[in-house]
Amino acid sequence: METRTDTATRTLPAPEPAPLADTATPYDVPPPAVHGCWYPSVDPEGRNVAFICDRAGVPQLWTAPVAGEEVRRLDAGPDPVTEVSWSPDGRWIAYTVAPDGGELTSVLCVRPDGTGRHLLAGGEPGTSARLGCWQHDGSAVAVTVTDSAPAGQPFTPHPGANGASHPARAGWDPRAVLLEPGMAAPGPVAAADGERTRAAGEPEPRALSAYLVDPEGMAAPVLLASERGAANQRVCDLSRDGKLALVYRGPRGRREALVVRTGDRVVTCVLPVADGDPWIGGFSPDARTVWLRSDGDREHAALVAAHLDPLGHLLDTTVVAERPDCGLELLALGRDGRRAVLAWNVRGVSELELVELSAARPADPPAGLPSHRPATAGAPRGVELPHEVVTRIAPTADPDNTVVALSGSRRHPGVWWLPHGLPLRTAWSSRDEDALPAGRTPVRPMPMSPKARDGLTLGGWYYRAPGRSPGEPAPCVLHLHGGPEEQERPVLEPLYLELLGRGLDVFAPDVRGSSGHGRSFVDADLGAGRFDAINDVADCAAHVMVRGLADPRRMAVMGRSYGGYLVMASLVWHPDLFRTGVAVCGMSDFATFFAGTEPWIAQSAAHKYGHPEHDRELLRSLSPMSRIDALRAPVLAVHGEHDSNVPPGESEQFVRAARERGLEAELLLLRREGHDFRRADNRRRFRRTAADWMERHLAD
Repeated sequence: METRTDTATRTLPAPEPAPLADTATPYDVPPPAVHGCWYPSVDPEGRNVAFICDRAGVPQLWTAPVAGEEVRRLDAGPDPVTEVSWSPDGRWIAYTVAPDGGELTSVLCVRPDGTGRHLLAGGEPGTSARLGCWQHDGSAVAVTVTDSAPAGQPFTPHPGANGASHPARAGWDPRAVLLEPGMAAPGPVAAADGERTRAAGEPEPRALSAYLVDPEGMAAPVLLASERGAANQRVCDLSRDGKLALVYRGPRGRREALVVRTGDRVVTCVLPVADGDPWIGGFSPDARTVWLRSDGDREHAALVAAHLDPLGHLLDTTVVAERPDCGLELLALGRDGRRAVLAWNVRGVSELELVELSAARPADPPAGLPSHRPATAGAPRGVELPHEVVTRIAPTADPDNTVVALSGSRRHPGVWWLPHGLPLRTAWSSRDEDALPAGRTPVRPMPMSPKARDGLTLGGWYYRAPGRSPGEPAPCVLHLHGGPEEQERPVLEPLYLELLGRGLDVFAPDVRGSSGHGRSFVDADLGAGRFDAINDVADCAAHVMVRGLADPRRMAVMGRSYGGYLVMASLVWHPDLFRTGVAVCGMSDFATFFAGTEPWIAQSAAHKYGHPEHDRELLRSLSPMSRIDALRAPVLAVHGEHDSNVPPGESEQFVRAARERGLEAELLLLRREGHDFRRADNRRRFRRTAADWMERHLAD
């Protein structure tokens, strides 16, 4: 059934481009030996790369030749850059910045020579903008913008495109997810023009709207899709003729790809896609096939081909590349739409493949048989990688010259190119031998598979401090990643280096809810399953103690974002297990978290944690503040002052409550930072403060 994407949002203002001062500057200062380069995007000829680099202390926009050494900084502004995209015609580079490191981002554009810098979207107070794809001729770029809303607007459940909701994958219904097109809306009836009528006193949810914006400013923005209360929205591809758009949407665990007719903004089909990287696929040259990274009805994500009719309606789907025990993590289609680069996540390590694609095509079959030949992928050609993890793939005009961003346990993020499958480091990325400070020894982590008390096999990596004898139990920091859907990967983490340099081991586990272990594992912490995730932390600590790696008297717990929540939860659910904890940007009370976070973050989080109204008692019982009287250990909380994902008040109230109970508790508030710490000086201060705290509290 067809539905419009914008029945309730047709009066929203379009983004208004605005000129900015050019900030491109020569940069002839030698880079620090240790710096990172990531998120590459290649020009049409495949000779130059735009990328993000922190060699000047802040993630900024740079360009450099693939096979040369000269670099150019295109934006020397103070705001961190988070995404980059070079236009197909080579005339513009679009990129996303996070003012003051916060969650409300803006999309900018600049010419490759550093001139013409201007704001495309996201400059209005209270709004945010997200970068989408370019039109294939480079004449416009897609951006998604939020309309502004009063600060502190309460969370409002989103009824989806037309008001219904999916059941949760694990059988638990958080009552806050999006709906199938064509389903009837519960609650308030629709108005005569199709718009949803709000109940009396109900605040109007904010909208996400996707536009095509001309970087030259000659044409008015064109609305592609719009949805009130949406948890997420990004335009991932446009057909060559511009008649169809592929829109990524939905909350965590319920991601969808919409095929939208651009002429009338009608959704012609909806397809399930995987969490993780939002660039989930694209159209074949004739737009009769959509290639997607999907885990619909599957344990692991695979490459799926959706066959469309000429109007964009779904005919059928075919799985064209899959693996039985691991998922497709990254999918990058070649510029010609006939080749793809696939990155598979094999127990945390990336495996890269190049494949030829054959789109579905018409056939002349006997009666009763399909009227088309299904899409296929050719035999994969593997590429040997010098490091463990691929973080981004940037296709080029020449399929044998793909550019990738790599990280690993013995190097900082860098950009490599793959001429004919031979990986070569770009000259402007840091060298492997410079990854560690003088006197530091590289540590290759050991994979671990702890067993939870209910029998579930968990994952993780153990880092042994250099010089430690094999049989000596060590002071150990158990570090918990965010998400919860993130995954611990074998990459060089400066925080771990700092801790290891202080003689502290690090165990970084994947508790239930983490990605990389299949969809059932991701969904295992839904609802009351979060209590099991908290117990997983204790079980992981017990595992390394029993193996003789960690000293039971000198265990600490640390984590960021959701991991920060687990730190607080572990300290009050298992108060005698850890000597201390460091909670970074963690939630301490779900009620205050939902009241203070960004509306679209609340919408997406409701699926994972529970609905703030319908599941109020569950969320209260899961909140560390509800058990604060059980806290026994000293705690350090760290937060960015501009964090509107998990507001700083979450740390402040936990620290205040700990002090009121006579416990040692400190709060480090980092200026000009949001949920992610992006400035080199702040990251360094955070690492050293946390390591000092751990070293002091884990000393004999």
